[in-house]
Amino acid sequence: MADANALIADLSRQVQANDVESGKITLTKLKFPKIWMLDIPTGPDAPSESVALAATALELGVLLSVADDDLDAFARNLSQLKPYYAALSSRGAPASERKCHVLGLNLMHLLVDNRLSEFHAELELLSDEEAGTPYVSFPILLERQLMVGSYDEVLNAGSNLPDPSYDFFMDNLLETVRDSIADCVEVSYKSMKLSDAVTMMKFESTAELQEYVQEKREDWIVEGDKLTFQPPPMGSKAVDIPSMNLIAQSLSYATELERIV
Repeated sequence: MADANALIADLSRQVQANDVESGKITLTKLKFPKIWMLDIPTGPDAPSESVALAATALELGVLLSVADDDLDAFARNLSQLKPYYAALSSRGAPASERKCHVLGLNLMHLLVDNRLSEFHAELELLSDEEAGTPYVSFPILLERQLMVGSYDEVLNAGSNLPDPSYDFFMDNLLETVRDSIADCVEVSYKSMKLSDAVTMMKFESTAELQEYVQEKREDWIVEGDKLTFQPPPMGSKAVDIPSMNLIAQSLSYATELERIV
């Protein structure tokens, strides 16, 4: 237990210092058989202190995976962590100081992946106190803004994050929102000034917008300070179908069949 406490203290310092590589080494040590901190049973016979320590280690693992931009590790650590949260809650143990932070990051993950049914299922498990914390209320507000199409408010939310760790998910969400705005713009306008497009899509500069166009909107045309949108491809209209030719061919086929019979 003493070894585990020392390693968790090291891991906490490494996460705070954003020392990802050292943190990954420390987290791996916590999985060694002699330490086995991340494989402690969660049943009623398990010591509460051990369960709490395992939860702390996994919470730090979640934060470390976000700093490492590793969604797979994030999902693994969170999946391992949930039984410990349930065990501690069933014993009436106080929630850890990182719990709402972790729960908020999970909500951000679900929101970015558009897994809204899971998002709302997680909300049902939260207490009013947890839902009211900045860590959790932030993704809840974002989801409401997305549902009503308040994209401008979602884009502005990037400057009011409850913690820098939310940047990882917010960047992905902003890209999704920008794509949605771009889809609306190109069917609503024939052209617009570059400066207006920069403002509308919340880019920092014209250069950022031009980079976005090159990467994702090759059919947009940049000419000087003007951005022109190509009209979306349309399906064939009735006037485009050579109906008289088709009728003539059909009559010809019918005549030939009549001769054969």
